[in-house]
Parts: sequence; structure tokens; C-alpha cells
Amino acid sequence: MKEIRFGTDGWRAEIARDFTFENVEIVAQAIADYFNKQTDKQKGRRIVIGYDTRFLSKEFAQTVSRVLLANGIEVLMSASSCPTPALSFTIVRSKARGGVMITASHNPFYFNGIKIKGDFGGSVDTEVTKQIEGLLGKNKPKKLTESKVREYADLKIKNFLPAYKRFVSSYVDFNLIRSSRKRWRILVDSMFGTGNGIIEELLTPAGIKVETIRREANPAFPGINPEPIPANLKQTIDLVKRGGYDLAVITDGDADRIGALRPDGKFITPSLILSLILLHFLRHRRWKGGVVKTISSSSLIEKITQRYNLNLYETPIGFKHIATLMRKEDILIGGEESGGIGYKNYLFERDGILSALLLIEMLCAEKKGVIEVIKEIEKEFGRFRYARIDIFYPQDKKQILINRLKTISFQELLGKKVREVKRYDGVKIICEDDSWLLLRFSGTEPILRIYAEASSEREAREMLRKGKEMVYRI
Repeated sequence: MKEIRFGTDGWRAEIARDFTFENVEIVAQAIADYFNKQTDKQKGRRIVIGYDTRFLSKEFAQTVSRVLLANGIEVLMSASSCPTPALSFTIVRSKARGGVMITASHNPFYFNGIKIKGDFGGSVDTEVTKQIEGLLGKNKPKKLTESKVREYADLKIKNFLPAYKRFVSSYVDFNLIRSSRKRWRILVDSMFGTGNGIIEELLTPAGIKVETIRREANPAFPGINPEPIPANLKQTIDLVKRGGYDLAVITDGDADRIGALRPDGKFITPSLILSLILLHFLRHRRWKGGVVKTISSSSLIEKITQRYNLNLYETPIGFKHIATLMRKEDILIGGEESGGIGYKNYLFERDGILSALLLIEMLCAEKKGVIEVIKEIEKEFGRFRYARIDIFYPQDKKQILINRLKTISFQELLGKKVREVKRYDGVKIICEDDSWLLLRFSGTEPILRIYAEASSEREAREMLRKGKEMVYRI
């Protein structure tokens, strides 16, 4: 059995190999010990528990609840699978001390995981997860029997979705959407996850024609990983090309991330989605505030903040870093390259469902198709072409590569002079023309991610090839 370690967003492991009921009990006990050590009595003793559509997620959630209840913690548990942002909203609404979400997000079907949320609804920071790691195995897990749980007054079961849907709807300008003269046709791909049917339910009364695919819950996620990237969207791309849709929006396994496709089937990167919504906030809602991007996000975001004289913050990958800044600073929008985006006057959490609705609100405000809007952005701010590959890398050689990359002096890349090298989260090599290459190990899977951005797709792919060559040479 591997040592239990928390990564970019909680603990994830393979079901039955490391993610077992025994280990979940160990983690749940550490979570209980952590929350019981907190002295702020104003926050009460309630923990909210949710779960996704993965294999045994409900049963793992019940296991966590039995351990928490045995430790004197009140539990509010979702009556069914739910999006992670629905859990986050319920934490804030119920004034709970925190929350636990059973999900492995976008990982392959044979993974499951635990995300730990603070009283503000977002993921707890690294300092908290380190404390919880330090409590693992310190105390033998307490747990109630199943028959005892049913008669326990400290357990409440509730449907989180109705209140969450009302909350999301209150953020979106549905009057603008309803007043649109164009009859928009939208394809939604729920990727067999917890977003199933929610976007369609909210948009249809506003006059939008919506069709949803892969909306049924399926723990096997047949044929895909529930991550909204082109490799997992072949069926969706084919449908968009054939079906005459104005836009396709995709949510991941726990619906906190977004992906999107143009009418011609081309992928709209999450950084471009963030940029589209950012410009919509600035130009139509007349909102202001800072912007947060991660090290792997597009330089386009930087160009927009420069044009509008906005403060720009850059963080390591992981939305918890963005959420920490959003709690401290006046942040308008913050997002990751992977599709997690958070917003001002909302939760300190990413929300793929809200992001999809805001993208459609933006189109209604612009009164133009998404391809035309993107062309206008490129004309104003320049062309940015992004690419990424994931490669399996032996874990026993991981540290060797990390140490080697730290010592290399990068002077040029593809014949271009290197302007800057960032090493605080992987290694990012930035050239004088703003093109860049990033090599970084995933915090949730045993893979190395290689990212690149340039002014053309050909050059971005060439950078990926160079990065891969660099790795294998080491």
C-alpha cells in the first residue's frame, strides 16, 4: 500500500488498491481529529458530505459519515450524487465548519478521491492538508454501525440541488438570454458525471434549444476519462460538426470544470473561455477587479489585464491557490488551464456549470457567434495557440528528472532567445516573443504534463516535441 498523500486537490488513488474502505476510514478519522481540534465555536460542528457518480462513491461517503458521527460531528449528507460546487454552496449556506467531497474529478474511472473543503466552500490550503496528513493513523478510526447511523439525530440527508440551481440562476442574466433574437442551439456533454441535465434544465425555459449527451450516470465513463479535453471529446466533436450547433459546453466528472467547442468542432481552450468571460464582465457588466491565472495559463490573459490596467496574479496549479487570493484580494475572475474558473461575488470555488451559462450569456450580449468573437479578440490582442500532452512517467524516476530540470540553464528554445525561466511549479521556459514551454508533474495522476503556447499551432506542437525530446534525453 502506498503512503496516503494529498496532491493538488485532495487525496486520489486507485479503487481497491489504495482507495479502500479501510484507508477512507483512516483519512476520515484524521479529518475528524483536525476539525475537532479547531476552537472556533461560532462555526458549529457540522460537516457537509457529497459524492459523485463514480463506483462506490456513495458507499465511501457513507463510510466517512459514520466515522465523523462517531467523533461527535454533525453530518449533512447529499441525498444523491451532486456537483462539487453544489457541495461548496451547501457548506456556505448551512454555515458548516467544512465539507468532504468523494470524487476523483477528471481522473480515470478506476480512481476515486477525497476533496476537503473549508467553511468558505473552497478547497482547504496546503497548510491544512499537511496538518491532516500529520494526523493520519494517530488514532484508530471510530465508526458507528449502519444500524446505529439510521437512528442517529446528528445525521441529516438533504437534496443539495434545488437551492444550488437557484443560486447559480441568480448569478446569470437570464433576462438578457431570453431577450436574444437569435435562437441559440447548444450541445451539452455531461461526460457521465454530476452535471447531468442541470444546464439544459436552466437554459430551456430561457428559450435556448439544448441537447445533452452522456447525461446518464455511468461509473465506468465508457471510452473516456471525464476530463473536457479534445482526446475525450471525439463523439462530441463529431456531433457538433454534423448538428448545426452554435456552441458545445462540457463539464467534467464532478462538474467544477468546463470545456467548450466552436461550431466547426474546434476546441476552445479554458484560458480562452476565461478571457471571453473576463471581457464580457468588463465590457457588458462593467465589473472591475484583479485577475488570477496559474503558471500554465495563456499569455492572452496577461495582455487583457495590461490593456484594461487590471492587477494580475499568477499562482501554482491548483484552484486552492486561486481561492486563497480571492479571499484576500478584490478578484474579478480566476482560473486554471484545466477549466476551473471562479468569479467575483460567488463562491470561492470553481464551477463548470456556471462557467457554461456565463459563456452563453456572453454570446447573447455580443449578439455574435463564438467564432466571430474569437476572431475579434485575436485581432485586438494577438494569436495564442495552446497545446498539451500527457505522458506516463515512472514514479521511481520522477525526482531524478525534477532535480535535473532544476539545474539546466536554458538559453534558447527552437532558435529563440529565452527571456525568463520559472521554476516554482515545474519548469516554464518563456521566450522573448512570449511563446513558452512548461514541464510539470501532475498533482493527481502519475503523469508528466508538457504544455506549450505560441503564435501558431505548428510552432506549439513543435515546442511539445522539443519538450518531450528534452525529457527522454534526461
